[in-house]
Amino acid sequence: MLLNNHKILIDQEIIYYNPSDKPMDTIYLLNWANGYRDKKTPLTKRLIEDYDKSLYFARIDDRGYSSIRFLQCNGSYTKYNEHKDAADIIRVILPATLPPKESVKINVEYEVKLPKDKYTRYGHGELSYNLRYWHLTPAVYDNTKWHLFSNLNMDDYYMQPADFKIDFAVPLGYTLHSELDQEVAIKKDHVLYSLKGKDRLDIQLNILLNNDFSIYDTQDLKIVTDIKSKNLTENIKVDVLQRQIDFIKEYLGNYPHQKMLVNLASYQKRPVYGFNQLPKSLNPFSDIFEWDIKLFKTITDRYIENTILTNTREDAWLADGIQIYLMIEYVKNYYPEVKAIGNISKKWGIRQYNIAKLDFNGKYPFVYQFSTRKELDQSLSTRADSLSNFNLKLVNRYKSGLGLRYLNEYLNNDIVKKSLKEFYQEHNLKLSKTVSFNEILTSKTDKDLSWYFGNYLKTDNKINYTIESIRKESDSVEVTIKNKSNFPAPITLYGVNKKEIKYKQWIDPIDVEKKVKVPVKDIDRLSLNYEYLYPEANLRDNWKKLNRKLLNRPLKVTFFRDIEDPYYNQVFYKPIIDYNFYDGFLLGPNIYNQALFKKKWLFSATPVYGFKSNTITGNFAFAYEHLPQETGVYRYRAGISASRSHYDNDLAFNKISPFFLIDFKRNTLRDVGGKSLLTRYVMVDKELPLEAEIPESYKYNIFNIRYGYAQPNIINDLRYFADFQYNDNFSKASIDVRYRKLTNINRYLDFRMFFGAFLFNDTESNFFSYSSDRPSDYLFDLNYLGRSEDSGFLSQQVIITEGGFKSIFEDSYANEWILSSNASIGVWRFIELYADAGFLKNRNENARFKYDTGVRLNFIHNFLEVYFPLQSSNGFEPEFSDYASRIRFVLTIDIERVYNFVKRGFY
Repeated sequence: MLLNNHKILIDQEIIYYNPSDKPMDTIYLLNWANGYRDKKTPLTKRLIEDYDKSLYFARIDDRGYSSIRFLQCNGSYTKYNEHKDAADIIRVILPATLPPKESVKINVEYEVKLPKDKYTRYGHGELSYNLRYWHLTPAVYDNTKWHLFSNLNMDDYYMQPADFKIDFAVPLGYTLHSELDQEVAIKKDHVLYSLKGKDRLDIQLNILLNNDFSIYDTQDLKIVTDIKSKNLTENIKVDVLQRQIDFIKEYLGNYPHQKMLVNLASYQKRPVYGFNQLPKSLNPFSDIFEWDIKLFKTITDRYIENTILTNTREDAWLADGIQIYLMIEYVKNYYPEVKAIGNISKKWGIRQYNIAKLDFNGKYPFVYQFSTRKELDQSLSTRADSLSNFNLKLVNRYKSGLGLRYLNEYLNNDIVKKSLKEFYQEHNLKLSKTVSFNEILTSKTDKDLSWYFGNYLKTDNKINYTIESIRKESDSVEVTIKNKSNFPAPITLYGVNKKEIKYKQWIDPIDVEKKVKVPVKDIDRLSLNYEYLYPEANLRDNWKKLNRKLLNRPLKVTFFRDIEDPYYNQVFYKPIIDYNFYDGFLLGPNIYNQALFKKKWLFSATPVYGFKSNTITGNFAFAYEHLPQETGVYRYRAGISASRSHYDNDLAFNKISPFFLIDFKRNTLRDVGGKSLLTRYVMVDKELPLEAEIPESYKYNIFNIRYGYAQPNIINDLRYFADFQYNDNFSKASIDVRYRKLTNINRYLDFRMFFGAFLFNDTESNFFSYSSDRPSDYLFDLNYLGRSEDSGFLSQQVIITEGGFKSIFEDSYANEWILSSNASIGVWRFIELYADAGFLKNRNENARFKYDTGVRLNFIHNFLEVYFPLQSSNGFEPEFSDYASRIRFVLTIDIERVYNFVKRGFY
């Protein structure tokens, strides 16, 4: 019975049959409704990993739980307890051993408090309930072990098909929708729904005060959905749904049930990416296409998860692959003209870009290639709960579907289609493993498929072939094809004339190199993987022109970044607007070669004009980047950067820095942060003012090594770096440690410690000394808006480094060592209290102690903050007449830092 306080009182009887050939003394029940109970459940921890703290800090009234009142086995009370570290799994100790193939009756009475639906889209809204995983279900035992999975918001419930009979009472005025057969009886104070179904899995229920669902009767299946389209008639919708069901039946077979619930919440959890990323105001897709694809996506999801019963947490590739493969084939059949960005591709200023030419189905290899070029992909055999969100939601699903398309093209004769249908018919509503599909598929062909069931499914090795060379003969050309990876796989070789395919040949897997002869008639270009029938890491070296010119790839200059075009050397440009006090507003082009995919050789040049200085300044960088696959290093990057700007009125500086950077791999792709080692040689040449007396601070070279570590979790954020610098006149070493804690009452606690010391110091000024409140930034790493200002608004900018103090002191430098700590604690929302304390030591002097306290308005951490000093070593600062000039601020406008902040937890 559903109560008004969002609770369900459940009296449940479970008849459990021992499916194994071994006696049982314990049964496990999945109790996923209890995953919302507190901060310690696996579900809460998982959401925290995804940078979602909503459930962690949810009010008690908004949480959910499952509370058992009593539990009996065969009429006898029995012992039960929560599984260790998993509040959503119950261990039931049977009063008597359960023999193989025998049954036990479990009676359990419990109360389920439904959470708000904002956490996982399941629970209660304002006037509706979307129920999923709301009742107890026996876990799966497969004769070797129990498969015990907690709720991780992955919608991968694993259970045996069961027969259900449910009597569900809801308040008057509410309507209940489900996939079960139902009878309705109106009672005095409630409506009783009697629900029945055979061979069912987790039961979804939608209960609404305002019924927003429509029911469509096709010839085979009744579709119940709240996915709307205002501009389509009911007849068109029924025709489209009938086409969808017929299409799925052609590839799989009949759906075993009479009705399917296709709700908006299920679609929103697994949307069609592209629809929700493009602005609706531009009307990128027609109403019929968008509604059709949304419904097809969700119906195929339900079709598969209700019939193909595999352990998708450990063995997800086939279920994911079938769904994406059906999507690819459906769009190819009925919407071949639709582009990935829809009608936006036809708009002026967009249609000349490569992304505008990308077909809707082209997004699948595009996303895969984006991931693999960044070395962010994971194997299809990786457990689903170990995948990054990017791979879980997109890349692995796409790679699975592309793999089936790959097999279909390679094997021909609809072998994949026939194998899928046979697998579906033999294993429909039966627990199975995808190895069964492998056996069916290999039985239908003489071709060796070990490359597919090995490298493709079980590793993250990439397919990467190139045309090494060509040699013309009288009526043919000898093509040398080289395998650049450790993944031999079948490939296609094409002969093309003005984008028309004249010749096509499948070539069996090549270990190292192979020579192939191709007729040259009517061919001006040879290409591998021209139709992108298989996912490949790099397409840029896949082709050769028969009549080679000086440049195999002509130069193509494009406004703003585009997707990669393998037939051109691409250069991009975009406008840059920046500001500093001495140059004023800066305007100019950024010219670069980095497309949306990673490249090895990178350059960027940004000449800008300063409207205040009336001069041209800017920066330039050139680098080589290598991403090794099977090492503990994620990336090597070596190069040189140079820049010119003004550091004071009419005074410019030049900075040149060759560098070598190593980024180390994370332990897993679900980890955030990482480790890096930077080595560089910084050469600075500053223009001297007329009154300059100490030239050491105007032209200098510094060798710098820095090791950095970051683990920016949402609850415990730890970062540190160690830094070493060497110059002819000084050498120094320092360590900076930062820890940020989100407390149980949703308040932040910040702590930072800095220690720096000179190993030797023969300098004559404080330019290279440590500073308590405003370092000179002699390496020009910090984004000061007015770096030489000692008065006025811009002098109040603070960047937390070295001493990190907010108050400004007269004797703020240390030419021997410095030890400081900075702390703050949240009070209410963005209001915090801060305190800094530390010691500064100069040569031949005693160490000086400094402190300050005040109020911090932390609007956006590290991006927009304001500090109001109160008590410090200077005294009670609000009493000073110049108090307004003592207020400090943090302002960051670095676009790259904003992007890295936003993408946390996804890649």
